[in-house]
Amino acid sequence: MKLRITHETVYHYTPSVETSQHVAHLQAPMTPCQNCHQHTLDIQPEASKLSSNIDSFGNHRLYFELPTPHNTLTVRAQSEVETFLIEEKRMAALAKFSQNLSWESAAAAYHYRAGLASDVGSGFSYASHHAPIDMAFAIYAQSSFAPGRNLIESVRDLMQRIHTEFKYESFSTDITTPALTVLGDKRGVCQDFAHVMLACLRSLGLAARYVSGYLLTEPPPGQARLIGSDASHAWISLRIPNPTAIEGTESWYDFDPTNNRDGWCSPGNDYVRLAVGRDFADVSPLRGVLQGGTHHTLNVSVTVEPLLFS
Repeated sequence: MKLRITHETVYHYTPSVETSQHVAHLQAPMTPCQNCHQHTLDIQPEASKLSSNIDSFGNHRLYFELPTPHNTLTVRAQSEVETFLIEEKRMAALAKFSQNLSWESAAAAYHYRAGLASDVGSGFSYASHHAPIDMAFAIYAQSSFAPGRNLIESVRDLMQRIHTEFKYESFSTDITTPALTVLGDKRGVCQDFAHVMLACLRSLGLAARYVSGYLLTEPPPGQARLIGSDASHAWISLRIPNPTAIEGTESWYDFDPTNNRDGWCSPGNDYVRLAVGRDFADVSPLRGVLQGGTHHTLNVSVTVEPLLFS
């Protein structure tokens, strides 16, 4: 799958912002399931002191400063990404490794053991701001995690239950809505479902990370694709502990509770990974510190379209 993603963010400020500093996660990484062939970023007004690095989660991170007064900030990111499924041989090896792995055995890999190195995914088994550990999440997840049940089968069952029992309802929540509230109301959007699923898994001692990205959506039959009508997407990635026999493979299995899809490395080749972290707070596409600009409005438009590379 070859895709062009255009992600435009526009802030309007009242009164003017005097100066601001920003950090962006808007460049897709290279992974076993995608190649980013081209990435451009246009910032208006023109930014100064641009710098970039790779953060501790492996994400591309850009810093920039706007040192002069402005009423509007426009950030337009465009990427050309090729996605693909991992090769069948590697997928078969992963499937074989995981078929006899119970969820309890996976959780045990993240326990502290004196003198022994812990699994590299252990940090994703701890609570985070948007995905806390709480008995309410463990109780909700419990029916999917029978004693001795296979890890992936258990998590897939949890994903299917969230997909079935929760209602996708735009504007029913915002980023400040606690995952416990979403669990109680059983409604929200993709980032809410991802946070609830993360909280359930971590409350059982498992490790999983938040994934931000994009999903190619198809317009209704007979209708043209609308520019700017798509949206950022979010799902989760489960750590498969200690697959030492499988070289060159990311030992993560992705689950999308919003669309009830799962798969090794990605839920499908119509998905593009943008960034990973403990929760949304680690991977916000754009955030900043402002002097001035007490009030603002925000408009975000995303377009994901098929593309033929020359």
